[in-house]
Order: sequence, then C-alpha cells, then structure tokens
Amino acid sequence: MRCDVPCHRLRVSRTSPWPKTIDSVLLRDPTPADVDAIASFRNLPEVGRWLIVAHESMEDLQDYWPSVTSSDTDFSCIAEVDGQVAGLGYLEIHDGMGQPGKPRGTDASIGYIVRPGCQGRGIGSAIASGIVEAAFVDLALRRVTAGCFADNIPSWRILEKAGLKREQHGRRDSWHAELRWIDGYTYSALSEDWLPKRGR
Repeated sequence: MRCDVPCHRLRVSRTSPWPKTIDSVLLRDPTPADVDAIASFRNLPEVGRWLIVAHESMEDLQDYWPSVTSSDTDFSCIAEVDGQVAGLGYLEIHDGMGQPGKPRGTDASIGYIVRPGCQGRGIGSAIASGIVEAAFVDLALRRVTAGCFADNIPSWRILEKAGLKREQHGRRDSWHAELRWIDGYTYSALSEDWLPKRGR
C-alpha cells in the first residue's frame, strides 16, 4: 500500500468499529502488547518495498499503536489469525476536498499490511473488506480512498475485490527507491455505491 493521503485531526465521536471478524480474520483494536509483534515484521524489506514510509522506528511504533484507541479520527486495527498478529489495517478519517462550509470528517484513507508468511490466505482481502465495511457501515462515512504503486498488482487486486474503483492513474508520479519513478494508482469507493451492492 502507498499510504500518502494527508490527514487532519478532527473532533468526531469515537465509537470503535472493532472487533469485527471477516473470513476468520479478527480485526480488533490495538493494544500496547501488540507493538513487539508489529516490530518483528514492519521493517522487513519485503514489507517496506511497497510502502511510502518504508521504515518506522521502534519509538514511532511505541508512540503510534497504543495511541490509536484514544484518537478521534484513527480507527486502525490489528488483524489476528489463530491468536497471532497477521497484519495491520489503517483507517484515518479526514475532511473531503471542497470550499468552506463543507461537512467535516466525511472521508477516510485506508491501507493495510500483511505479515510475511501470511500472504496467499486471503488476509489482505479480509483486512481491506473489513476496513471498508467499518468506514461505511459503522462510521457512516461517505467516501474512502487508497493509493498503491501500479507495479504492486496484488495490492490493487485486493482493493478492487473490496469494492473500490480505480479513479486515477498517475504516470510516473511515485518515487520508488528500487524502481525509481513509477506509476501510481488511486482507488476510491462511495457509500452510495458500495452499500447497495452489499444489501445494506
């Protein structure tokens, strides 16, 4: 995932959408005890290869994950399978674009990471589907967006399976440490399209 959408802290009422189980993957609120498990894979080269922020220090992880449950806009989660951390889901509420007077806190940017060794088991799809459902059903948002490198084919396939549509193809708009300037994709879903397709 290419998590690069700017987010602004807003005051919204916090009601966590977690826990939620999608295809035997438990999505739940993070706890301080998760940090060591996250640190064990977050900075591996195969994880950072497709992330804008390829490396996070232990201090950053210790500051970030325990603070999520006290945030009014961050509803990121832990993906757990058989009692083990198998991935991460990111969901950050922000304002949509527009002129003054627009409603606030209507949109979200999303992303996900699957722990190496857990790929190919549908965990990425479960995380993506779960955070989109949380955005539209539990948090009543109107739009979600996600970005990825065009070369990261598994990532954009997961987004499409979760009901997002490609709305922008940026030609050589994204710097990649190994591949240099490469194309990027932006995906989005609107609640008015997503909810009826799922019988909501």
